[in-house]
Amino acid sequence: MTIPAYRTPALNRQVLLVERPPGIPQPEHFRLAERPLCGPGQGQALVRNLYLSVDPAQRGWAADLNNYAAAVPVGSVMRALGVGIVLESRLADLRAGDIVYGWTGWQDYALLGADEILSSVSDPQIPISAYAGVLGINGMTAWLALRRLGRPRPGETVLVSTAAGAVGSVVGQLARAEGCRALGLTGTDDKVSACVTRFGYAAAFNYRSADLWQSVDAEVGEGVDILFDNVGGDLLDMALRRMKVAGRVVQCGTASIASWHPAPTGLRNEREILSRRLSWNGFVIFDHKAEFSAAIHSLEALIRAGRLVYDEDIEHGIELAPDALRRLYAGANAGKKLIFIG
Repeated sequence: MTIPAYRTPALNRQVLLVERPPGIPQPEHFRLAERPLCGPGQGQALVRNLYLSVDPAQRGWAADLNNYAAAVPVGSVMRALGVGIVLESRLADLRAGDIVYGWTGWQDYALLGADEILSSVSDPQIPISAYAGVLGINGMTAWLALRRLGRPRPGETVLVSTAAGAVGSVVGQLARAEGCRALGLTGTDDKVSACVTRFGYAAAFNYRSADLWQSVDAEVGEGVDILFDNVGGDLLDMALRRMKVAGRVVQCGTASIASWHPAPTGLRNEREILSRRLSWNGFVIFDHKAEFSAAIHSLEALIRAGRLVYDEDIEHGIELAPDALRRLYAGANAGKKLIFIG
């Protein structure tokens, strides 16, 4: 079933950010509230949200850590992406019954304008939860960042951090499809197994193990051609020292850094960049909106052909949202983290 059964409550339950967190948001930084339901104005659609996304970037939006997105105002609905069904539309290109993915916020209902919708589909052939993960910013990040910045070539070695996560699990499969040898870093032995058996990795390593870098060194051979990093910190520092000359670093996240105020100082990397002649580029998915449709189409084709698999970790109930980011950063999820609120 692509669209699950859902209710349409009379009130709009919302998760409000009530306090700016100093680091990873905790349950006490949020509050549940109920508000009256409003119909759409001109140029808006009323959407019943079904799947709320839980993403690492929300930490920065809540704690005001990002330099590429404004902070969520205290007292307002927590910014979030989500997937929902259109109940009423006053948008020319959208009709009731369409499925949309966009800036829904953590709430039952959202009034969305055209700029707040990232993708839509009238007749989904894949479970709609996928549009918040493998067909959402996670899959699109993997597809666009690897191809645009990594520029993989057959025979190259690709090292990926958070390799079993919503982005990393797609990167491993795409790298293998390009003829590369993918190596993964992840946080549990179960996720190591998933990387190798499901997500296209030739080998994977538990970054909590004492002999991590000895094990990595035994696999990288002459070195790493592409580093796809989602965590920063110590893992990044050590991975840079395994890069080949003229390697490419794709920086998609800094999840291991608890706080940027004050900014932490670790090992100095300038000499590695210079001596190895590295290309190091940051990637923010929202810079590439014009390419979203093409990326989704390509990923859908891979799923339908059985060449791209994905895992989801779906909990039920909006009341679980306040603790969702803490659990995400603790590595408690197994796949793309979603909350079903239908």
